[in-house]
Amino acid sequence: MSTLIKYAYKRHNTWVYRRTYPQHLQPLLGSSLKQSLKTADATTAKARVAELNQTFINIIKEAEQHVSANTGKNTAIIPDTCGAATDPRSGIERPRYQPVRLLGDRRLAELAAAYLAHQSERLRPGSYKAVRFALELLLSHCGNVRIADVGDTLGRDILRLVLQLSPNIRKYRGGKGASLQDLARLSQQVEPNTKLTPQTQSRILKHMQQFLDWSVQEGELEANPWSHLRVRDRPEVRPHQVLTDEQVRILIAINDRVLSGALLFGLLTGMRSGEVCGLMAEDVTQKVNLGRFIQIRPNALRQLKSKAAEREVPLHSMLEHLLDTSLPNKGRLFPTLSVDKVVKAYAKLRTIHPSLTGTVFHSTRKWFITQCERTGVPEHYTATLVGHHTARSANKLTYALYSGGISDAQKREIVDGIRLPDWEGTS
Repeated sequence: MSTLIKYAYKRHNTWVYRRTYPQHLQPLLGSSLKQSLKTADATTAKARVAELNQTFINIIKEAEQHVSANTGKNTAIIPDTCGAATDPRSGIERPRYQPVRLLGDRRLAELAAAYLAHQSERLRPGSYKAVRFALELLLSHCGNVRIADVGDTLGRDILRLVLQLSPNIRKYRGGKGASLQDLARLSQQVEPNTKLTPQTQSRILKHMQQFLDWSVQEGELEANPWSHLRVRDRPEVRPHQVLTDEQVRILIAINDRVLSGALLFGLLTGMRSGEVCGLMAEDVTQKVNLGRFIQIRPNALRQLKSKAAEREVPLHSMLEHLLDTSLPNKGRLFPTLSVDKVVKAYAKLRTIHPSLTGTVFHSTRKWFITQCERTGVPEHYTATLVGHHTARSANKLTYALYSGGISDAQKREIVDGIRLPDWEGTS
């Protein structure tokens, strides 16, 4: 049975919001408020419908005030062909409804809805999710506050609550739909000794500050009142572990139906999970005397992390064998794979094999880079293969600006030097 959401319908696998304005206001506002919710998930769509319902109510209230202030009792508002309203007594064309607001008069919830719509168009899904989470925390605490009333005291109060959150709090039943204050209280009860890392705390605060910076740019604020707020503890990056040879042996022996091919590409090319998922058979090219190479470039399936990530990598002989025996010769090399599936499949492997604890799919990339280092490959050579920016010289000039990069033959030599554990037994 399909999901039903009031004022929303699904079109081309995307939820769309549509709510009709009252008939007497349609000459001013148009027939309806219609907007894509930019999601295929019903739960997310319901949350965004609730936000737009509040926006719809605010528009109606302000339009009613405008009509009562500018229209006489015996005057009808008739729409013209341009969508504007005309007063039949005076023949003067009334412009479309554009409410006049005082600086700082808009509510945080209303501004946040516009900001999220703006960010959803320019950010990738993962980045947008982090922004939305931070603003959900903010709005749950003070969504109905005027932007002008957002001051230093409120900022310090929110930061104090963020510092009390535990990383798993939303997984508890009481944490679903709870406000920031309730989440902080629940964190103290269920996980009093576990807190978000300083890095995550700083990121949440940064997203809130960027929202206020945007409000300044939009003319809703004169200055960001939270620009001086900082997380006291120094953020520390806690990278995932590099795979050991024994862990690599386990991954190869597993021969997982979902991840097996992708794991080999990660181990023998150093590709990121998103890069592996977006590979196409058409990206594979044959070079005389140098074997097959694969081009990593943006396509309809995924974008790349940076300009440096666009590169050409030689395929190890084991990957060439995989292409010839197991992978499609047209279209996507891994047609059923997505980054989300990669993450979940690897998490399942960690559950089955506790010795993989502390590693993720990205650890295969770290293993490849480690093997390059241990075989004496210069760092800027490795950076070229894995798509990292690199200065390549102390003054960041000679190689970075003047060099054309390493040759295909050099790339081939590096990749051929990579050996999986027990290579003789697996080749």
